[in-house]
Amino acid sequence: MIKQLKNLGPGLLFAGAAIGVSHLVQSTRAGADFGLGLIWALILVTLFKYPFFQYGPRYAAATGESLLDGYKKLGKGTLVTYYLLTLGTMFVIQMAVTIVTAGIASSLFYEFKPLAIGALAISSVQIWSIIILAICLSILLLGKYKLLDKLIKIIIITLSVSTIAAVIMALFNNTQSLSLRQILPQNTIEITFLIAFMGWMPAPLDISVWHSLWTLEKKKNQMDFSAKGSLFDFNMGYIGTIILGISFVLLGALVMFNSDEAFSSSATIFAAQLIEMYTSNFGNWAYVIIGVAAFTTMFSTTLTTLDASPRSMDRTSELLLNKTFKFGYLFWIILLCLGTIYIFLFLGSEMGLLVKIATILSFITAPFYAIINYILISGRFTPKAWRPNKYLHILSWLGILFLLGFSLWYLTTL
Repeated sequence: MIKQLKNLGPGLLFAGAAIGVSHLVQSTRAGADFGLGLIWALILVTLFKYPFFQYGPRYAAATGESLLDGYKKLGKGTLVTYYLLTLGTMFVIQMAVTIVTAGIASSLFYEFKPLAIGALAISSVQIWSIIILAICLSILLLGKYKLLDKLIKIIIITLSVSTIAAVIMALFNNTQSLSLRQILPQNTIEITFLIAFMGWMPAPLDISVWHSLWTLEKKKNQMDFSAKGSLFDFNMGYIGTIILGISFVLLGALVMFNSDEAFSSSATIFAAQLIEMYTSNFGNWAYVIIGVAAFTTMFSTTLTTLDASPRSMDRTSELLLNKTFKFGYLFWIILLCLGTIYIFLFLGSEMGLLVKIATILSFITAPFYAIINYILISGRFTPKAWRPNKYLHILSWLGILFLLGFSLWYLTTL
């Protein structure tokens, strides 16, 4: 068991990146608004996305290369497209996850008084955002991947235990019967929510690229990390995202379903409402459990995202320019931190628009990542022994059709 835990790493980083807003906010809202009626949607979308996420560690294990190296072999245009998409979304995504984490920290730990610097007024959430970015940056620059690999085990275990404890606590205190009747949303608002819920569950597909890079880093730090172990590691992380997704749906259904409270569309305010509702229902002692679950959920996403985007942009730059950059990762992670701070300090009024743009890009590019990952893993650049079997082929075809239809459906709602 200890050996198996030692072999886990990239899969847990995948889980840490995936279990964020999609779980804490979207899954909980699904439970709050529909009870357990959208469990079918959660299971369906995680099933159809499964092969495309799995192809990241599969390709890395089979070839010793990242998906980015494979994208270049498919044509430079594929790699350029990835570069532009990532450059266009990385700052906004980092800002979104960081500010939600900061909002929870401000509610849980300490609310700073507004700080005035000239004409600029900095709120408690903005101060916490800078603090959290500084902590994450220190972890990644001082400890590098090795510390990240060890730390994510602690974070995911803490997150899992606290979330499951919160669910058990809610089940024991529940006095109403839970209906397993599944629901198909009818009106425009409900359908729009369903699209957002499925689009972000368990994560955007470009995380498959991050996973392939983490797999290679794990191999550098642990020579006995086998190809078979990498797939076991991925499956453990993926199953974990599904279990915790269902757990957060349960939390919403048990604590919020049929309540009269109007829930904010803001992830930060919604998280605070979730913690407050738990406390008012079960007492102040429940504050710690749900608070730890909420904070570790978002902190893991902030930390892994801050590592992954610079890592992928550094490697993409090297492949496009055929040149190795000694301080490439350092350049990109500093740029990402500064860009993120600039957005929430000076472009606060544009946050909604920026997040919407990033969300749209994540939705409509899902088929792009699904198709190129499938072409790469099925083609001549992957050893035959590691190409998908017939069942994965069928699931991939169905998944591509599902994601194409899903993206077209989403575009009609804009």
